[in-house]
Amino acid sequence: MQDPRYDVIVVGAGFAGLACARELAVRGPRVCVIDRKQDLGERIHTTGILVQEACDAPLLAGLPPSLLRAVPHVRVYAPNLRSVRLGAHGYRFHTTDTPALMRWLGEQAEACGVEVRRGLAFRDATRTPTGWQVDGVGPTRVLVGADGARSRVARRLGLGQVTQFLYGVEYEFDGMTLREPDALHCFLSKRFAPGYLGWVAQTPTGVQAGLARRYRAGGTPAPDMAGFLAHVAPMTGLDAARRPDSIRAGLIPCGGPVAPMRADGVTLVGDAAGMVSPLTAGGIHSGLRHGAAVGRMLAAHLSGRATSSVPPTPPVPGFAFKRLLRWAFDHAQWDLPIDLLLTAPPMRRMVEQLCFHQRGEQVPDPATAD
Repeated sequence: MQDPRYDVIVVGAGFAGLACARELAVRGPRVCVIDRKQDLGERIHTTGILVQEACDAPLLAGLPPSLLRAVPHVRVYAPNLRSVRLGAHGYRFHTTDTPALMRWLGEQAEACGVEVRRGLAFRDATRTPTGWQVDGVGPTRVLVGADGARSRVARRLGLGQVTQFLYGVEYEFDGMTLREPDALHCFLSKRFAPGYLGWVAQTPTGVQAGLARRYRAGGTPAPDMAGFLAHVAPMTGLDAARRPDSIRAGLIPCGGPVAPMRADGVTLVGDAAGMVSPLTAGGIHSGLRHGAAVGRMLAAHLSGRATSSVPPTPPVPGFAFKRLLRWAFDHAQWDLPIDLLLTAPPMRRMVEQLCFHQRGEQVPDPATAD
C-alpha cells in the first residue's frame, strides 16, 4: 500500500492555514500548504488590523517592526459624527502592510519545514485507505481546509459552509497621513454601514479606509465609499477626492462556527470554519488561535501520543453575547439612539469591552484640548 507523501495537506496560505502548518511542522509531521496565488501578497481580502493578542501568536514571532504600526486608541463616532476616544492601559491595535506580511509569513512557514506550493488551486480530493488523494498534489493522511469563507474543501467534501456574510470594500492611500494617526477611527452609521461600520486607520505605508455592510444574496448594493469618505473627511483629514492606490473587496464571514466542521481525515480552520466574531467579523486573531490549536492536536494524533480524551479539534466558542448583538445590528440598528447614547457610561463600557476585551478608559481627547 502506498505510503502518503504528506501527513497533512493544508489548503490555503492565510493566517489560519499557516498557523496550523507551522504547529504541525515543528512537531515532526510532513506538511504541505497549497495556495492558488503565485504571490501570497496578491488579492488580499483581510483588513490587516491586528488586535494585541494576535501579535503574541507564535506565527508572528520575530515579525519585522517595519510591517507593523501601533495604534493605541480607538475613536468611535456616532452617525452625527460626535465621538468618544477610548484606550486601555498596555493594549494596542496594530495595522500592517498586509501584502508584505503575508509574504513574510509564507517564508517563515518554509523556514519551519513547511512545503509551500504557490499557484496551485484545490480542485478535489478522493478517499483512500490511508487518507486522501488530492488532485494535482498527491496522497496525504489528513486534509485541512483553510481556504476561506467560500471554502471549496467544505463544499467538495460535504462539510459545513458559511452562510452569513458582510460585504466590505477597503481603499489604500499610500503616503497619506491622518489628522489623528494614533487612533483607529470607527464610524457607526446605518446610512453607510447597515449591520456593520466604517473604519479609517494609519498604516505603515499610508492610510486604509473601509466600509462594510450586511450582505444578502441577490440584493446588496455596493458600499458607498465615495459618500462615506466625503462624510468623514472633515474628522479624519482624508482627501476624499484622491483616487485610492489599491482597492480590496469581498465577502466577510459573520455567522459564527459552521457544522459539521470536521469528518474522518478532514477538518476546517479559520474563516472556512466560521471562526470569526459574529459581531465584528474579526478573524485574524481567531484564525491564528484556531489554526494553531488544530495543528497541535493533529500532530498529537498523528504521532500516536494523543489519548482518547484528547479531542481532534479544539472547543468551539458559542459567541452567545456577540450573536445577540449581531441580531440587534441586523434588525434594530437606528442612528438616533447611538447619536444620543454613545458617550453615556453604559454604552461606553460596552464599546470598551468589545474593543479591548477588558475595561478600557476614556483618554484625553486632543480634538478638545485647549
